Amino acid sequence: MTPAKTKTKAASAVDLAPEVRGPIDAAIADLENGTRTWAALTLDQRARLMERVRAAVVASADDWADVAATSKGLEPGHPLRGEEWMSGPYAALGGLDGYVSTLKALARGASPLDGVKTGTAPGGRTKVQAFPATGMDRVLLSGFSGELWLEPGVTAAQARTEAGLGQLHATQNTGVGLVLGAGNITSIPFLDVLYELLAENRVSILKVNPTQDAVVPVFERALAPLIELGLLRIVKGGGDVGAYLTQHPSIAHVHITGSAVTFDAIVWGVGAEAAERRERNDPKLTVPITAELGGVSPIIVVPGQWTDADLTYQAEHVVTMRMHNSGHNCIAGQVVILSSDWAQRDAFLAALRTAYDKAPERPVWYPNSASKMDAAAADYPDARWNPEHTRALVTLPSEASALETTEYFSPVLGVVQVPGTGQEFLDNAVAHANDKLVGTLGANVLIDPATEAALGAGFERAIADLRYGGIAINTWTGVVFATPILSWGAFPGATLEDVQSGLGIVHNTLLLDRVERSILRGPFRPFPRAVGGKGIFTVLPKPPWFVDARTGASVGEGLTRWHMDHSVPGLVATLTKAMRA
Repeated sequence: MTPAKTKTKAASAVDLAPEVRGPIDAAIADLENGTRTWAALTLDQRARLMERVRAAVVASADDWADVAATSKGLEPGHPLRGEEWMSGPYAALGGLDGYVSTLKALARGASPLDGVKTGTAPGGRTKVQAFPATGMDRVLLSGFSGELWLEPGVTAAQARTEAGLGQLHATQNTGVGLVLGAGNITSIPFLDVLYELLAENRVSILKVNPTQDAVVPVFERALAPLIELGLLRIVKGGGDVGAYLTQHPSIAHVHITGSAVTFDAIVWGVGAEAAERRERNDPKLTVPITAELGGVSPIIVVPGQWTDADLTYQAEHVVTMRMHNSGHNCIAGQVVILSSDWAQRDAFLAALRTAYDKAPERPVWYPNSASKMDAAAADYPDARWNPEHTRALVTLPSEASALETTEYFSPVLGVVQVPGTGQEFLDNAVAHANDKLVGTLGANVLIDPATEAALGAGFERAIADLRYGGIAINTWTGVVFATPILSWGAFPGATLEDVQSGLGIVHNTLLLDRVERSILRGPFRPFPRAVGGKGIFTVLPKPPWFVDARTGASVGEGLTRWHMDHSVPGLVATLTKAMRA
């Protein structure tokens, strides 16, 4: 991760009540001692410590999923509770397993990339074919493959030599960092803390978002091995606590998952102060900062000859990209880009309306969502709303600027169109996504096998032209997030002055340097329709993260339990349920 550099830090100008400030200062003092503890641990000891964290996550997983689901209004028995298993302990365990593997490789003098295939990508890039990493990956995500593309000019040999990041300099002390945790997905702060520790050798004080307060006791148990050694402290509080911490003289680095508005307030201040600081290039924040800030994510639908089943399935796929977690995701697909010349455009729109209407009802729970949805209603009075007024579909508006520049962070999905078919459409859609949509975090592309084969090298060139840090082809970028061997973060190029979707990356369990983006490819058709046809073969039926998967709750839990205990009978039962999705 390459943080933005700022100037030498001055003393904090933010004050808190003594009863609030005292415990925070004591926590930071503990962490300053913890930096020396971490520096003294060998790579092998660090691997064993991560295994202890893994055991703590396993012991906490049931409470983790239950508390997270209940806090979002998904009571026991709700068909979407599986989301909290997969976006919570499932993702956390995947990250831990990846880091343990990397640490063990480094401890025996090997590179984390030993045995990992590399290749070339357009534009002089090296790609690392990181996923699937194990035989079981090929079963659980049958037909899926993931690549990390490195920055142009980085060779495979350099990547192997540099893999390990901070663990190549294990005794280095980089101080105490502040992690400002996300409020929407529970594994985000967990994985951010791990990345800070392993990629940067930095211990952390984690300030959770108030929406996550109910999960703090779970975090304290799941991360107890780090807390016991003084490598982590967890605090709660509002914006005043966050402001105090960002200005604390003992904080060496800030990482935030949130909005660009919050980022700018931290870096520049607000109101007249911010304008004046920008004018003289005088950031309020005086330490480096990294950030993941979301944006407006495109879903590019490449025209082809689709069957009725394809139209239905991919419409449900698009709805999942928007409706997972009720749209409260930084990576929720928001703008569908269709071809105005696609013969099946109207048929797809009809399937999309049907799928959007049929998606299970759920609470719109994130703070300020109501005002975001009111804004969408004002901007698009012709939008299609469900009877409960909890989701909106904006179809082919005459003016799409609000849709394309406002991250609604709620169940608002829009459809725009650009001309062309084949390569012409794809190039137009890529340019539209790059130039019209705010943000560079993630993009989704849906394309049938015959069309992809016909485009050939032109398809890969178009993917290379997409300026996004995560790209999902025939899957959703949310699965990129939940596959922590891949990187997660904005496309490189943002600055303090123009932060876009953020600075730096996280996850990246191979600890690769100079990562540009990650790409995850999935099957266009699920089992059994994938059998015998062209394209990627899979034995996976409708994935459990689809919001209309009938067995999604039990399969999401079952897949997590496989990662917890590797019970073969349990896995067989889970896969049997998956076939009924």
